[in-house]
Amino acid sequence: MTADSGTHAGHGEAVSPDPPRTPELVLCAVDEPLAEAWTSAAAGFAGSVRVHRGSVLDIAAQAVVSPANSYGWMRGGIDAVYARAFPGIEQSVRSAVLASYGGELPIGESVIVPTGEPEPAWLISAPTMREPGERLPADTVHPYLAARAVFLQWRRGQLDSGPVASAVRTIAMPGLGTGVGGVAPATCARQVAAAWQEVFGGGGHLR
Repeated sequence: MTADSGTHAGHGEAVSPDPPRTPELVLCAVDEPLAEAWTSAAAGFAGSVRVHRGSVLDIAAQAVVSPANSYGWMRGGIDAVYARAFPGIEQSVRSAVLASYGGELPIGESVIVPTGEPEPAWLISAPTMREPGERLPADTVHPYLAARAVFLQWRRGQLDSGPVASAVRTIAMPGLGTGVGGVAPATCARQVAAAWQEVFGGGGHLR
């Protein structure tokens, strides 16, 4: 897992004094069906997790999640919003994917790149589809794989300045595959909760 501009995030375990066990996770939804699905899936989360009805860019977070495609194109959905908000971010993602994965980021992996802004300072790109605009099948597990890649990036990733976990306290996450991918909100929410439980363990509460 790597970031552009000489910033790296690898699979080595993060080491920092008294690191938090989990990030704060803000599950964002601009439509009510997804907001309701996030809330219903809350029992699958432990730690500081909350639902935000509104844009992912409303959140005071150090990192935002991009549910992109494997090639790093950011032309539609929330990725287009990121591309407008963070000029050059698409090229940063594509450069990171090229440097670490030969140009195609597999489903289940992620890269973290700087946004160029003070906050959110980082964007975690975790593809939910291989090709841009791909419609995902009803039995897809890609939201789970993408969420797991994000959480492992936080837990294990390394930046030039130190562990990702030390630089990122709050992650803002939109729906994964619920836009052009066509994933049902409830499916996405259940799979994200399952990924959180696998990486961080336990049930929990939503605040």
